[in-house]
Amino acid sequence: MAKEKLWGGRFHEGTAASVEAYTQSISYDWALYKQDIAGSCAHARMLARQGVISAEEADQLVAGLAAVRAEIEDGTFQWKKELEDVHMNIESRLTELVGDVGKKLHTGRSRNDQVALDFRLFVSDRLREWQRLARELAAVYMARAEEHQDTILPGCTHLQPAQPVSLAHHLLAYAWMLRRDVQRMADCEKRTRISPLGAAALAGTTYPLDPASVARELDMYGTFDNSMDAVSDRDFVIEALFCASTAMMHLSRCCEEIILWSNPAFGFVKLPDAYATGSSIMPQKKNPDVAEIMRGKVGRVYGDLTAMLTILKGLPLTYNRDLQEDKEPFLDADHTLSTSLELMAGMMKALRFDEVRMARALTAGFLNATELADYLVTKGIPFREAHHITGSAVALAEGKNLSLEALPLDALQGLCDRIGPDVFDVLEYRAAVARRNAPGGTGPLSVARQLEKMKAWLHETR
Repeated sequence: MAKEKLWGGRFHEGTAASVEAYTQSISYDWALYKQDIAGSCAHARMLARQGVISAEEADQLVAGLAAVRAEIEDGTFQWKKELEDVHMNIESRLTELVGDVGKKLHTGRSRNDQVALDFRLFVSDRLREWQRLARELAAVYMARAEEHQDTILPGCTHLQPAQPVSLAHHLLAYAWMLRRDVQRMADCEKRTRISPLGAAALAGTTYPLDPASVARELDMYGTFDNSMDAVSDRDFVIEALFCASTAMMHLSRCCEEIILWSNPAFGFVKLPDAYATGSSIMPQKKNPDVAEIMRGKVGRVYGDLTAMLTILKGLPLTYNRDLQEDKEPFLDADHTLSTSLELMAGMMKALRFDEVRMARALTAGFLNATELADYLVTKGIPFREAHHITGSAVALAEGKNLSLEALPLDALQGLCDRIGPDVFDVLEYRAAVARRNAPGGTGPLSVARQLEKMKAWLHETR
């Protein structure tokens, strides 16, 4: 058994079956096979360029690796747990295919810098995919915003009615969150796609390697400056998991609003059948299960980030086998975020907004109170005094079970003699929205500027 291991030369006895089962990673790190093979091909070509192996040997290695990839992708490759991980499985099969030249592939390389390279390439590739999915979802929010530039609903603070806003403005808030997510992912990807090859186990190598040429071939941004840091660093995983956690948090906030708005007490949205479920006992129910499950899955991704931080917090330099535990949290977060972004895009496309219910809700909660205060300021009253007068008007209307705009003019003038008939134009909800065209505001001109800026960004980052 010991002789079957690629590292088994100094061992006399085989590994216990229970230990093999406990320490293997092939059950999940097989997902890195494309990156492993790409890295090995680039490494083989570099060894030939540097005269460490011959050009013919490099060609044999590259052809053999292509054959291994074909076997993996057509399902005939036999993954072996006793070979522990994706790297040893591929190298072992390569040697079976090309003979002893396969044993030269690992020259100047350790599994420590090899796994760091593979995982960096994998995380980088997934970060690029996350960016694509997040941009697509941002485009959905933007498209729905374009449809609803004239739809008005209550905007809230503390989940209480605050001021009228356009639905377009509300939806664009999520598009801007996703834009920040994409920017964060892109920034993380720059630090992730750095090559650690040449670090070997921890101290570098005596072979005349050219790590920079390997990095260029693999479309990487550069190489590590310190071999000990190169093999032990997993900051890129933490950063990526933070990006995933933040993006999932943004999705969860939208899920929370979908859940609230689909409740008949709000009635702002109608759930599409394809993204809802029923009750086993109550036939009238239409439950927002997709939004609820997505909201719940945020905890998973937060847990993945916490797990990775915990794994790293006590590790001395350099490589420790604890680092094998870096992949499952990332793979879990990757699956969760990718599927969530896709599902949210589908759900937002199919969601129906009830403009009538939104308009009806504007009359509850005195959403035009700020308009009255601002109106009084235009009449020369200091804002703090205007705020107090408006509060008295709200109390008066509340006592009469009326909205502010339903109060008679003489009642308003009883609070302040500077109030004139023009106040009712100011108190109209659509007018309140239309006046807010300052940069970032909910007014139609501001929303139009946001839409143009969002379109430009989506076009630039396609």
